[in-house]
Amino acid sequence: MFFIDKPYVSDFFKKSVRDHGIPVVATKIAKEIGLYDGTKMISEEQAIAMAREQDIFPVYTTSENAIGWLAKHFPFSDLPEKIELFKDKGKFRKMTQSIFPGLYFREVAVEELHELQLEDIPLPFIIKPSVGFFSMGVYKVANSAEWQKTVALIYQEIEEIRGLYPDEVLDTSSFIIEQCINGEEFAIDAYYDESGTPVILSIFRHTFASDSDVSDRVYTTSKKIVEENLAEFTEFVGKIGVLADVKSFPVHIELRRESNGMLLPIEVNPMRFGGWCTTADMTFSAYGLNPYLYYYTQQKPDWDELLQGKEGKLFSLIVLDNSTGIDGSVIKSFDYEKLLAGFEQVLELRKVDYTSYPVFGFLFTETREENFAELKNILNSDLKEFIEIDQVI
Repeated sequence: MFFIDKPYVSDFFKKSVRDHGIPVVATKIAKEIGLYDGTKMISEEQAIAMAREQDIFPVYTTSENAIGWLAKHFPFSDLPEKIELFKDKGKFRKMTQSIFPGLYFREVAVEELHELQLEDIPLPFIIKPSVGFFSMGVYKVANSAEWQKTVALIYQEIEEIRGLYPDEVLDTSSFIIEQCINGEEFAIDAYYDESGTPVILSIFRHTFASDSDVSDRVYTTSKKIVEENLAEFTEFVGKIGVLADVKSFPVHIELRRESNGMLLPIEVNPMRFGGWCTTADMTFSAYGLNPYLYYYTQQKPDWDELLQGKEGKLFSLIVLDNSTGIDGSVIKSFDYEKLLAGFEQVLELRKVDYTSYPVFGFLFTETREENFAELKNILNSDLKEFIEIDQVI
């Protein structure tokens, strides 16, 4: 059964569940979000009864907002406990300590941040909410001089994002401090099948503008990226699955490969693929592989076939996060046409209400490898060139 919730459900997702008869739980939000006629709906009571009758069955959520529903209505199941193992970054680090024993981490209550002494903490480090989403509240601290400034920024951002997401999705009451994990970063959509075997559905390389950048601007997949990493990443995902003992369980994983070749997890997001229906939909645009359907029917991709004819092509998801430093409430307009003119082939543009969320939209593109410069340009842009404001700032 699939769950849908705010903030966003794509047309591709709606079409997928309707055309393939995937049952959607008829929560209040599901009834209001505009699913297509003909979508198979099951009542909340039916969903609970099905969960009581079956130990293992595919559950998927478009948004982590639905995690609260699962925690409330599936207390008889181990699913809420499995979700929390991944969603709570402190619990996740403790669970995986045996396979990543040298990785430093520490949890700190938000009210204790301004009193924290850095003598025993390895620098540089990353600090982020223990339960977080979408790079919100994530900062890199390179030295002790930056610390108090960072604390002030954290407290400021907490006020700005308060109420955007439920506590199950973004909880800023505690933070986790982790040693910096260096190296090339990747994002993976995957699932564990009914026997717990890992199945990789997509691999994206996450490109950053600089060493201090922690944004979610550009994610790229290609034939080369998939082929070079598929076997190693499958083994990596499998090790985590053994520790968590999960079955019929979708995940979105962020990891890095350090200079010595070691793979280390940044985080594992449970019960979904990339947020806002992004990486899964982009995978279909790139390769014709529908991750929602593959998970629901427990299919395994034939990557040799899917990658045929994809040589020399880069398929990118571009997150147009509001990096202007200007609050969305005073931005009069965003020039999407000017934005699109900077790309040789746009596959899809999704506009977002930037007055409600700190993002202007999402862009899917296809780029020739030799034209990587167009991706570099948007990566380095603060997006101020595309906005018009209501008043002088």
